[in-house]
Amino acid sequence: MTILYFSGTGNSKYIAELFSKKMKAKCHSIEEDMNFKKLLATEKIIAFCYPVYASRVPRLMREFVARHMALLKGKRIIIFCTQMAFSGDGARAFTDLFPKNYVKVICAEHFFMPNNVNNVVITPLAGKKLTRWYLRNSHKRMNVVCRNLSRRRVVRRGFNLISQALGLLQGGLFPVIEKWCASKVRVDDDCNSCGLCVEICPVGNFTWENGKVALGRDCMICYRCINRCPKKAISIVFPGKIKRQFKGVNLGGKNDCD
Repeated sequence: MTILYFSGTGNSKYIAELFSKKMKAKCHSIEEDMNFKKLLATEKIIAFCYPVYASRVPRLMREFVARHMALLKGKRIIIFCTQMAFSGDGARAFTDLFPKNYVKVICAEHFFMPNNVNNVVITPLAGKKLTRWYLRNSHKRMNVVCRNLSRRRVVRRGFNLISQALGLLQGGLFPVIEKWCASKVRVDDDCNSCGLCVEICPVGNFTWENGKVALGRDCMICYRCINRCPKKAISIVFPGKIKRQFKGVNLGGKNDCD
């Protein structure tokens, strides 16, 4: 068994590694430089983990599935998605990437994790106490997931009609929003051209140009650059200086949010 994940700022990585540890499964980021074709060809059960973006699947995960579609036919799959509060059918949305009956979903689950969107007033970053609650809840939920899998009990969160309706309400316009946000990255004068954003951007939206960082128009709004810029010089969509950054959580359960 293998779990493959995309994680912008660490939440989905945390859940993927937690599952890997409990089920003794191989664990890989889809950003790794490895032979995924060989891996997918030999595995019968594959788990996928990703953060939901307005109840939808992030672009990088969608592209990964599209590239390896043929190798996924007939596989039994597990779907995990991470969310701040509620995503409707965030896990079910993953099945929209496949033709009908192309894969068999044996588990789908949503995990509440700390917010990483740090420049919106109505969604403040979680403090240590709330972060510990998120982690305890995730561990409990993962224990149930692993127990159900061991008993071959199929539980698919977000697949009912109510969840699908709520997911459509949140994510119906996401393709338009995603396209609009692609060009909404800003870098202020505090940038010291350290190049970290160039190194860590999963879609290569930052490049070098005449010794300075240059912006593209291909942002996938993962918030990785915002939360890791040492000068807090980057913002996306919403203007204004970032005051706090989400540093992620680790498998030991300690809060790394400053």
